[in-house]
Amino acid sequence: MKKNSKLKFYEYKNAVIKIEIQSIRPERFINLIWKNNIYVENIMRKSITTVIMDVKLEDYNKINKIAKRNNVKIRILKRWGISFLILKLKNNKMLIVGILLFISIIYYLSTFIWQIKINSDSNLPPYELRQKLKEYGVVPGISKKRLNVYKIEEFLVKSDENIMWVRARIEGSRLIITAAERKSPPNIVQDNSPCDLAASRDGEVLRVYTTAGTSVVNRGDMVKKGQILVKGVQGKEGESYTVHASGSVICKTFYEKSKDVKIDSIKRERTGRKIENYYLNINGKKVYLKKNINKFDKYDKIEESKLFLKKEVFYEVKEVKVKGNIEKLTSDAAEELYGQICSNLDKSVKILNKVVDKKQDKFLKVRVLVIAEENIVSQVEHKEDVNEKNSKEQK
Repeated sequence: MKKNSKLKFYEYKNAVIKIEIQSIRPERFINLIWKNNIYVENIMRKSITTVIMDVKLEDYNKINKIAKRNNVKIRILKRWGISFLILKLKNNKMLIVGILLFISIIYYLSTFIWQIKINSDSNLPPYELRQKLKEYGVVPGISKKRLNVYKIEEFLVKSDENIMWVRARIEGSRLIITAAERKSPPNIVQDNSPCDLAASRDGEVLRVYTTAGTSVVNRGDMVKKGQILVKGVQGKEGESYTVHASGSVICKTFYEKSKDVKIDSIKRERTGRKIENYYLNINGKKVYLKKNINKFDKYDKIEESKLFLKKEVFYEVKEVKVKGNIEKLTSDAAEELYGQICSNLDKSVKILNKVVDKKQDKFLKVRVLVIAEENIVSQVEHKEDVNEKNSKEQK
């Protein structure tokens, strides 16, 4: 027979076990343990004759000898600590070998590329890039040691003139290729035909900037919609020539909206009086089981249904006039109007100020004036004036 090797408790000093002792006098047994310098903790009485405690594994032999001498029964309830894990692993050597083999295989497989992901523009098909990588020797299953992402990027850019740049990176067991298409710059069509700059709306001139043409307005001038701001003419008097006017005229502009708001409102309140009728609906016709005549001038009607039985309730209501809060009505209307104005403005428009006016009569009239700053120029066809025609005739 195979002899079981004895457990060497001194090798597992940090292991802890929870034991249950059964004795007629458990207190005497605990005192004996303490006299033998055995450390115990978490002592808990389960019954008159049963006590549970935690002891170190290295002291278990001593406790067992004392228990045998005093006719005390011991049962191990729980064990924990790294020592017990080592004991289990010693008895399961094949499990340890399997775990180590599994970790080794996973580590070995992680040194290869198993997936190639390609992100590209619509005019760079991933299939074509994958074929180019295949020509270069980059395929799923290749070792990471054989990959140089910078050389892959250089190869793909040189292999196709439609590729502007490539980024190759290794993430885990994936090779991610991101490619961007080379795009031709847009053909810019320059319009050099003579034109003037006119005002697209009314405003007060704040600043004038011109790169071509002659300004005919100054700071502080009030301009109207359609008025010429910059003429498409340059040069001295008598030697002028037409140009394509360009520039900006920054003006203070005004946007206004108004709204009439009812000051008083009518609120319907129930008086507490009601009428209830019960009926059956047969082929679309009402057959009343209980019907009262509705004598209310103003009422709310509510219908309820419980299976086949229908119920209608008439609640008497009265209309009460509610006085409105002028400040709140003004604030709410002003916010609504301000939102409507701002929603129609371009993002380049700068809001300078907001003015709210109210006028109370039969209705509350709320007016919102938004003062803004914006470029109001718009191109219009250049029109020669008399002086320009005369200068040309003299030439």
